[in-house]
Amino acid sequence: MAEIKRRVIVTGGLGFIGSYFVDLLLKNGYHVINIDKMTYAARHDLNFDAHPEYELIREDIATLRYLPQNADYLVNFAAESHVDNAITSNGLFFESNIRGVYNLLELIRSKDPNDRPTLIHISTDEVYGEIQEGFSAKENDQLHPENPYSAAKAAAEMLISGWVKTYGLKAKICRSSNNYGHGQYPEKLISKTVNLATKNEKMTVHGDGSYLREWTYAGDNCEGIFLMMEKGLNGEIYNISSGEMFTNLEIVKMVLKAMGKPENLYEFVENRLGQDIRYSVDSSKSRKLGWKPKTSLEKYLPEYLKLLNYKNK
Repeated sequence: MAEIKRRVIVTGGLGFIGSYFVDLLLKNGYHVINIDKMTYAARHDLNFDAHPEYELIREDIATLRYLPQNADYLVNFAAESHVDNAITSNGLFFESNIRGVYNLLELIRSKDPNDRPTLIHISTDEVYGEIQEGFSAKENDQLHPENPYSAAKAAAEMLISGWVKTYGLKAKICRSSNNYGHGQYPEKLISKTVNLATKNEKMTVHGDGSYLREWTYAGDNCEGIFLMMEKGLNGEIYNISSGEMFTNLEIVKMVLKAMGKPENLYEFVENRLGQDIRYSVDSSKSRKLGWKPKTSLEKYLPEYLKLLNYKNK
């Protein structure tokens, strides 16, 4: 008898982090059904369509009417994620990050209980809000989102909790720190810095650039999500972070140095509304399951520039 392929539904699998996860699933013998709206941030440099165990459904999770059958997991990456966009166009974030999750939960609930996939929801460290120096947020800490993006992600988590408790759905949540890697749309800090510096244009830095974030390679993050999917406990939440902490200004200077550009090729701009000073999460729970980051940002940057075929001019 032929082996039955394990099936996973991935939403947002053409997005930055989602694409790393789809690649990881295919390499591990899963059949992947990717549901993607294909927004402006979707990647167009991928060859998933050539893989026999990959299929694409072009749909919006907020208006999706059905889920494919016989899937073991549904891993939800689909989301609007750029905080600046959330401040100016928060309605889009409500539709994708809240209504979309509600719709997925209801689609799972409508299935025969024996055909319900376990939901793996990808959240963010931003749901904890600003974390004081010397502390790192743990999974059972109170959520305190402070911008429209993190508020929408926190709201989605509350919906999931309610559907798990009331309707018996199976779900796990991964809260990831800032990600970096090849294929990121050039609106995020690292990719935007590279994009502007390539044209010898100055990067813009909010406020005084002192805001602290943890930085995790997207491939490492997806290894963690994959482990939580296969071995994490139902109903549990897992922080995933590298512990590498840098200010925004330090990141910009690190990128400029790797590119061989002047260290001062940036300018300060007005602070972002609702700016959080510091994010930090405790990922010891994930590490106890066997996950740990393999990549550091400083070591990765030359490889990243090589992938971009960057040559200093």
